[in-house]
Amino acid sequence: MESKALLLVALGLWLQSLTAFYGGVAAADGGRDFSDIESKFALRTPEDTAEDTCHLIPGVTESVSNCHFNHSSKTFVVIHGWTVTGMYESWVPKLVAALYKREPDSNVIVVDWLYRAQQHYPVSAGYTKLVGKDVARFINWMEEEFNYPLDNVHLLGYSLGAHAAGVAGSLTNKKVNRITGLDPAGPNFEYAEAPSRLSPDDADFVDVLHTFTRGSPGRSIGIQKPVGHVDIYPNGGTFQPGCNIGEAIRVIAERGLGDVDQLVKCSHERSIHLFIDSLLNEENPSKAYRCNSKEAFEKGLCLSCRKNRCNNMGYEINKVRAKRSSKMYLKTRSQMPYKVFHYQVKIHFSGADNDKQLNQAFEISLYGTVAESENIPFTLPEVSTNKTYSFLIYTEVDIGELLMMKLKWNSDSYFSWSDWWSTPGFIVEKIRVKAGETQKKVLFCAREKVSRLQKGKDAAVFVKCHDKSLKKSGCNRDDLVEDTTGECGTGMVAVRRGCPKLTALQMRLLCDACLHISPWDAFVLPDKPQHMLLAKSGGGD
Repeated sequence: MESKALLLVALGLWLQSLTAFYGGVAAADGGRDFSDIESKFALRTPEDTAEDTCHLIPGVTESVSNCHFNHSSKTFVVIHGWTVTGMYESWVPKLVAALYKREPDSNVIVVDWLYRAQQHYPVSAGYTKLVGKDVARFINWMEEEFNYPLDNVHLLGYSLGAHAAGVAGSLTNKKVNRITGLDPAGPNFEYAEAPSRLSPDDADFVDVLHTFTRGSPGRSIGIQKPVGHVDIYPNGGTFQPGCNIGEAIRVIAERGLGDVDQLVKCSHERSIHLFIDSLLNEENPSKAYRCNSKEAFEKGLCLSCRKNRCNNMGYEINKVRAKRSSKMYLKTRSQMPYKVFHYQVKIHFSGADNDKQLNQAFEISLYGTVAESENIPFTLPEVSTNKTYSFLIYTEVDIGELLMMKLKWNSDSYFSWSDWWSTPGFIVEKIRVKAGETQKKVLFCAREKVSRLQKGKDAAVFVKCHDKSLKKSGCNRDDLVEDTTGECGTGMVAVRRGCPKLTALQMRLLCDACLHISPWDAFVLPDKPQHMLLAKSGGGD
């Protein structure tokens, strides 16, 4: 009996010590108890983006001042996703550094829920509700205790973290300004109700990047359906360039299944790096275009910016809140900077004989005022006589204003008896091109009035239609004089100044039209003021 009494006394003292330990947190916040919050909130610094050196503790007001929280600036809350190792992944400090570089006076808080995140996936997926509740209670405390405006709060969640951010946004007393979902997780969430996942109602504005939606709904790594005000699907959202499956399989074969997560992470994690790119390259944001389907986008049918049909991807997105989610698409490079330049190309194939070819490979080359992009491959599923086809191409460099283009029909990679007996061909008179980034439309005409495009033969050349009037201006091939002095280097041509009112662009076109060479730059010869020099800008026939 005496031993039981001693045991009860000891138990009471232990409970009293626990109360004293956690009571400080409760008492510091007017009696509210935050002791059940398991998530940790580390305010990282620009000097140390990789370590959690100072924590903001809900209920402990001194922790906010001790960590030098900036009450007058915006706050980013970064929420990681599921982890195999139980440690932060390498993208976390990269994102923190990019946020501080873009917004030097901001607060970047990293939410640590690593213990819950390293469990079996379904268990960790279930924990997102508790993590979201933790984050919401922390944000509500900051707003109530310090009158911190939630209009300054931007949540960024990756994978499972995106849904935790959504739950947090749904539970705050007032709506936070923005939530960015970085490839929100698909399994357990594709068919979940809105309160359990990220949804447009969770913030004043919700934008989402979908980068790994390959597979059937519910089984793809990233969620497939739109869950924000604006949902962007880079490269269709299914798989990202540079994430080579064959290479990943080779690595797994050499190093074992320990590296299997690399295959998943490449496309899944690309969402983070696309957002980082938007922070670091603010002068050149990638443009996304609203489209009903990725198939329509691949045909180049959606490169319009009218009525908010296009938007910037990432940090500088325009906060368009429509009644329905906007699905948007774009192409990207395989590495940073990811921006590319989109073009819709429309070609009408005509001819005397009815012909139909399936799965034909072509190459197109674009020449502009700044640069050129040559031999861009594309495949048309069908090419038939007297039909017009629209398709999308993109360049990795800004070529400037379009001046000229070449179109080549490639031979089959296999031997064809039909092609051996006769060479298929079509008549192409004009090509229409629309630039997505500038919204400019250009009509190209065959340089020889009519181009017969033949399979496996030389490329057909097309120039801007309105520039063909150059030949009527009194300037012709006789006005082009080759510089033979060697003073200007090889490949130089001088144009007599007697040709009136010719712009540099027109001269480049005139030079190409007469000499069948690539675009040239024009400037006055210092020792021959009666001439204008056309200097080759690189490349050529």
